[in-house]
Amino acid sequence: MEIKIDLNRNTNISLSKQIYQSIADRISSGLLEKGSRLPSVRSLSKALNVSMVTVSKAYSKLADDHIISTIQGKGTYVQTEKAMNHNDHNTDSTSLNWQLSIPDHLPRAQFWRQNISLTTKSQIWLSAASVHSSLLPEHLISRHISSFILKNPGILSEYGPVQGDLEFRSAIADYLISSGISISKTEIIITNGSQQAINLVARTFIGAGDIVVMEAPTYTAAIDVFRWQGATILSVPVDKDGMRIDLLLRLCDTYTPKLIYTIPTYHNPTGTVMSMQRRKELIEIAKDFNCFIVEDDPWREISFEKNPLPALKSMDTDGHVIYIKGFSKFLSPGCRIGTLAASGTILNRLIAAKSNSDLGSPLLTQKALLPFVQLDFMKKHLKSMNHILYNRRNLILNLLKKHMPEAVEWSSPMGGPNIWLTLPSWLSAESLVFEAQNNNIAFLAGSTCYSSEPEFNHIRLSFSSLDQEQLENGIITLSKIVFSYIDKKNAEDIPIV
Repeated sequence: MEIKIDLNRNTNISLSKQIYQSIADRISSGLLEKGSRLPSVRSLSKALNVSMVTVSKAYSKLADDHIISTIQGKGTYVQTEKAMNHNDHNTDSTSLNWQLSIPDHLPRAQFWRQNISLTTKSQIWLSAASVHSSLLPEHLISRHISSFILKNPGILSEYGPVQGDLEFRSAIADYLISSGISISKTEIIITNGSQQAINLVARTFIGAGDIVVMEAPTYTAAIDVFRWQGATILSVPVDKDGMRIDLLLRLCDTYTPKLIYTIPTYHNPTGTVMSMQRRKELIEIAKDFNCFIVEDDPWREISFEKNPLPALKSMDTDGHVIYIKGFSKFLSPGCRIGTLAASGTILNRLIAAKSNSDLGSPLLTQKALLPFVQLDFMKKHLKSMNHILYNRRNLILNLLKKHMPEAVEWSSPMGGPNIWLTLPSWLSAESLVFEAQNNNIAFLAGSTCYSSEPEFNHIRLSFSSLDQEQLENGIITLSKIVFSYIDKKNAEDIPIV
């Protein structure tokens, strides 16, 4: 199989580390399947125009991390229990095996891999950071869509403006203004969910070798997008007050970032909130280093406190912040509506990118959600939804306290749908996945939320998509699984007298 790796030769990150990270990302994403044969050291070094020593160092690191294995006389394979008996793929050809000779430019696709679990037999999806359908206004929206189409059948034959429907943008602007963001309807782009907004920013401004700073951990699909554009991603750890600005500043003294991606409010996956002081410092760093901030704000609406801290965009006076918000999660995931807010020439270039991408988001979905992004409806809907989610958050916290081993720690978020679970350092969350799936439970292993050097002892648990019975069954069962691994480890550590 040929592997396409874009190396950045103008960075302090070694070529062997870049090769290691690229292959590791492809394997963890499922783009390279278990048992797949990798190129030989000689052929990969020739293809990448690097020394065989460089490739050997990357392969040795991958082998040390149990990601690949080498079989004497046969080759190097993606690690699997069957690898030692694996035959050459070329001897087991099918009518589609010719496709393996076609290289791709997909360096990573963790979010795709993560979503595969949602189509398996797992019935308790602790991995799904979405809102249960019973809490969404789906019946009101469906009735409105039916009525609107009957009265306006011509909507089905109309394309919407590239930037988005003006009436809908006006309603979005009013909503954002109510949360303290000074914005005009002319500074808003309607996107097909927040994921497209992130993609538009990356495709417009990020090229091979550009420095992108992200939190560690962070939103998996954002890592995928920036990696796809060839970015060099540098990570800054998150603590209880959000991104470590002191470490970010130290990083900026060595590297010049083009973009800083952050989820400052109810961070995904940890649920933390960036402090007010750090928000101010982050804005100043963007000014000092002439870069821009992408503020992803997906969960502000799911809040269990009276006054969430203001968005970075509300503090932005010089156009350094590109603000992204999705409305699908708490209104209608099927409608895929998101917002991108920016100003100046950055806005104009993003509108051009939107035009190149899809010529504009569907007009019908914007008209369908128009009554539901009005302030009066949103306040009533969010109050009702958050009351129930607050109780479910408390339920899962109580269940964890009652059933999880003492060696396990977890966050207590004031908003958002996620709990960040920390296992003992020796226990990998990925080792629990198979047994959890056998018990019809799916969770997100925290290692997928890191762009590099992942921590394996974390789990993201999402409580917003499950009812009370599912939460109870899921947490109790997962706790038993964790207990069994810890008990086994304790038994092994007992000295024989």
